[in-house]
Amino acid sequence: MNWTVALRILGLLLMMFSVTMVPPLLVSAWFDDHSWLPFVESFTMILLAGLIVWFPVRGRRKDLRLRDGFLVVASFWTVLGTAGALPLFLADMPSMSFTDAVFESMSGLTTTGATVLTGLDSLPESILFYRQQLQWFGGMGIIVLAVAVLPMLGVGGMQLYRAETPGPVKDTKLTPRITETAKALWYVYLAFTIFCMAGYMIAGMGWFDALCHAFSTVAIGGFSTHDLSIGHFDSTAIDIVAIIFMILAGVNFSLHFFAWQNISVRHYTKDPEFRAYIFILLVVSAIVVFSLFHFGTYGNPNDSFINGLFQSVSIATTTGFTTANYATWPGALPVVLIFASFVGGCAGSTAGGIKVIRCLLIAKQGAREIVRLVHPAAEIPVKLGQNAVPVRVVDAVWGFFSVYIVVFAIMLVAMMSTGLDQVTAFSAVAATMNNLGPGLGEVAAGFMTVSDTGKWIAISGMLLGRLEIFTLLVLVTPTFWRH
Repeated sequence: MNWTVALRILGLLLMMFSVTMVPPLLVSAWFDDHSWLPFVESFTMILLAGLIVWFPVRGRRKDLRLRDGFLVVASFWTVLGTAGALPLFLADMPSMSFTDAVFESMSGLTTTGATVLTGLDSLPESILFYRQQLQWFGGMGIIVLAVAVLPMLGVGGMQLYRAETPGPVKDTKLTPRITETAKALWYVYLAFTIFCMAGYMIAGMGWFDALCHAFSTVAIGGFSTHDLSIGHFDSTAIDIVAIIFMILAGVNFSLHFFAWQNISVRHYTKDPEFRAYIFILLVVSAIVVFSLFHFGTYGNPNDSFINGLFQSVSIATTTGFTTANYATWPGALPVVLIFASFVGGCAGSTAGGIKVIRCLLIAKQGAREIVRLVHPAAEIPVKLGQNAVPVRVVDAVWGFFSVYIVVFAIMLVAMMSTGLDQVTAFSAVAATMNNLGPGLGEVAAGFMTVSDTGKWIAISGMLLGRLEIFTLLVLVTPTFWRH
């Protein structure tokens, strides 16, 4: 284990993260909200911490191995969640405990969108902006940003990229150089953010709300500047803009890059995961909208359609925006939506969940086993499109799914042991591990009533979900530490 190299990278990344305190500081000055001091203090503390970690090992230039990449990513996200909590903990408004501040920070960085805050409409603009900014940086991943803009790391970026990016196939590069790949992803990400902000402004949002909600929409985060989320604006046009960009943000960003590079949409239509993703969204939306019509939940048919479509896309993509309290909808609709979040978006997107490609491979594997019952001697490959999927990838998908279920069950029991009922505990674990945000029962509106122990369990779930379980679990295996 190259401890010195890992510490040098960790120090550099912390120093880079300290710079993210500058934009909310400027927002505080612009609005004169008298909340600048916590950001100055946080900037100083995080920068010094980074310097202290980096300076003693600044000259070490050994190659970074894959296991070192896992260690850097896991430790950085853990440290980052704590460092990101500093402005929230130091601020007078809101007044937050250390646990609540870490919860809110980790929820933002992992793009979960669960919150312990109320009275968002009365908070300082700089605090509101900071929460949204956390989600935006966490969406594409600050590690990927570092690989793109910090070649000064002096190590191969592929090790960090593999440990950071979501999905079962992590070796596919968009460009020959990994730094160029990371830059390409960030160019697309930034372009989407600008277009989303423009769409919100055209639909009627002010520039500040438009920027903040563009951050959380493209990051599939779900934080809002208002207690009522997107429902605060009561605008069909804004709902439609949000739906469009939530769907786009749930697509593999590699497809967006190829479409942009080749000025063609053929990559979308040819991609099996994209087709499955759109199919799932259509089916879930149809079930929800039809059920709302059937139960007469809304007197106006247009309300049934737009609310049903919005919540279906928001929950299925694990964004977590709300225009209605879906937890009170009739029948099985709340549970259907929670289960949709388990699938989530495409690999290589900012969405959470198990990912569409894994669910697609599991379904194809299941269909193959049924055929094998009739033809036991047949050699039937699992295919995506015209290409056979390597056995190693299929095994990895099943391994991920198995571990996911085991971890989910352990966290569910742990949550229930804190005093939560079954519905609340189940949805709380689903909302955090799937990086969804809103749940059912006591956590439908937020995690304010959950005990500190429950919040730390939820924080662990957010990290496990964001880093796709194995990046963290690999650190507790003897094999990882064995030379």
